[in-house]
Amino acid sequence: MKGKETRTQLNRAVVLDTAAHLVKRHGPQALTMRALAAELGTAVTSIYWHVGNRESLLDALVERTLADLGEIRATGRTPVQRVASVARALRHQLLDHPHLVAMVHERGLTERMFLPAQRTLVHEVHEAGLRGARAAEAVRAVQVHAVGHVLVERARERAPVQRPGEEELWTEQTAEQDAALARALAGPVDPEAVFATSVRALVAGLLGPGP
Repeated sequence: MKGKETRTQLNRAVVLDTAAHLVKRHGPQALTMRALAAELGTAVTSIYWHVGNRESLLDALVERTLADLGEIRATGRTPVQRVASVARALRHQLLDHPHLVAMVHERGLTERMFLPAQRTLVHEVHEAGLRGARAAEAVRAVQVHAVGHVLVERARERAPVQRPGEEELWTEQTAEQDAALARALAGPVDPEAVFATSVRALVAGLLGPGP
């Protein structure tokens, strides 16, 4: 919202909404008071009145981000399905809010950000019969898997065009005469499918009989 309409309706929620959109589009470094004022169609002093200085604005935006990420609920009938659903939800949270998550991390609140997902995982692994060190191992393994997968996805998105690409590298010869395997590996990667397969296998192993 810009111009007269924005000035008459300006309030803390509007300022935070606009700031969040700026961060989402351009990253935390783009969030200056002057840029935010221009986006809102108002004076910088009006922003100070509603949210304080830039540090106060960032603190408020981080708190709102943490609240928006909020509780993750498990879905599914079996323990494996339910734990895997938490991993999927965590992955989507991180993918959907990359710049806001980066801002939370920069302000030293990463562990707090992950706490809702961890608490849900604790409940689900307890329901699956795990306790103590085994339960902690499962919670951490699932979290690291989800976060690591997101990091790999982001790295692939930012990587330069590969020459040769997978479509050129995978042939029957390099795939040990498995033509179907070669075709599959030469095709485009479906991150969602890869994550679903890998997290199911991981969770099944974690919830299976212990040593």
